[in-house]
Amino acid sequence: MLGDKIKILRLSNKMSQVELANKLNVSKQSVSNWENNNIMPSIDMLKKIAEQFHCSSDYLLELEDEKFTISTKDLTAEQFAHITAIVREFQKLNNPHTDSKTP
Repeated sequence: MLGDKIKILRLSNKMSQVELANKLNVSKQSVSNWENNNIMPSIDMLKKIAEQFHCSSDYLLELEDEKFTISTKDLTAEQFAHITAIVREFQKLNNPHTDSKTP
């Protein structure tokens, strides 16, 4: 459930409910209610939660498997190329038959 995903992501990022609430400009009570599945965050808040934890809203809503994203907004083209190469190397470790030209 959504609340479980939020709690897992918060704890894996070593954040308290208060810290997450502050980052999202909501009350600790809101975070607690989400995590206990008492209420659902708004669509706008769901987007903010996804951005905070670098995951998709589809992941939070259990519409897709665990897929995290990396913000490349402030990277140069050269930095982006390095990150892409690292990701491809990890993909090869998981599947030695992965085509190295696949993004």
